[in-house]
Amino acid sequence: MFKRLFRRFVASSDFPATAPESPFIAVGDIHGCVDLLERYLGLEPGDPLVCVGDYVDRGDNSAEVLRLLHARPDIICLSGNHEEMMLDFLKDPAGSGARWLRYGGLQTLASFGVAGVTETSSADAMAQARDQLQDAMGPDLITWMKRLPKCWQSGNVAVVHAGADPAQSIENQTEKVLHWGHPDFAKATRTDGVWIVHGHTIVAEPTATRGRISIDTGAYATGRLTAALIEPGKTTFETIT
Repeated sequence: MFKRLFRRFVASSDFPATAPESPFIAVGDIHGCVDLLERYLGLEPGDPLVCVGDYVDRGDNSAEVLRLLHARPDIICLSGNHEEMMLDFLKDPAGSGARWLRYGGLQTLASFGVAGVTETSSADAMAQARDQLQDAMGPDLITWMKRLPKCWQSGNVAVVHAGADPAQSIENQTEKVLHWGHPDFAKATRTDGVWIVHGHTIVAEPTATRGRISIDTGAYATGRLTAALIEPGKTTFETIT
């Protein structure tokens, strides 16, 4: 059994209304919670889906999440900072391994059947774990991850992972900002009328206010995965538990 919780938000007059070219759904950070993702997809949501990134780490089933999304070219998948850390580990296990494992990489390795390494392991052990992970993932999945876009936009609504610099156009955002956020994102209101849909920062409830739509409800910790149906002039939140 699971519950579908709905909340609706209609833009106030202090920021232009959402005006996507057509309705679409943005899905928050999944973090290895394949059961919640499968439940939502099983509802046949209908409108195009855009996932905000952070498919791996912390939850127990990162491998299953990646394989499911890789097999669904109809779903638009963006990259998040946890995909960045995972790819950094594949490229430089000795230099990047400790950080990734500290932020949930251990669970991702386990989901691919890789064990025997911790954040304090030697460079040789990290390299061995990297080699095992590469073999378990296969080249197609790795290439897919490397090619994930950082941003997707429809009309005056842009979907990113962590946020955007309010002083820069969407086209001029850096990968670092899109993956890790910007100190002014939650403080300053954009002047170009573009709404930013994002995850990365866990919120108790999804919100849509002053150009920011926040949809990370901490699926791995709370058991609640949130999706936002974004239409002209309104946003409807749906939380799967």
